[in-house]
Amino acid sequence: MEDCIFCKIVRGEIPSDKVYEDEDILCFRDVNPQAPVHLLVIPKNHVPKLSDIDVESAKYIGKIFEKIPSITRGAGLDKGFRVVANCGEYAGQTVFHIHFHILGGKRFSPVF
Repeated sequence: MEDCIFCKIVRGEIPSDKVYEDEDILCFRDVNPQAPVHLLVIPKNHVPKLSDIDVESAKYIGKIFEKIPSITRGAGLDKGFRVVANCGEYAGQTVFHIHFHILGGKRFSPVF
């Protein structure tokens, strides 16, 4: 997608502080961190939101969750971390390219 900020990051048009990258996914530090460690993990292919996942894109989402353990170990999040995904405007999604926030480096309150 031409105007998607995450697609521009994938294409190298916008710099990012990369933590992990392979042919299918990219992990980078959030420019507006909400925790001492705040990473974003995205599939390189553009899928707007979680409710748009199909059979093809599901394999990239699976790969993201396969890599989260090594990404979080590398980030020093041995005591725990939170993974957050927002789907749609009402949920607070502001960038319409599927992404997962990995938050850590502090103790969080229970969500529910």
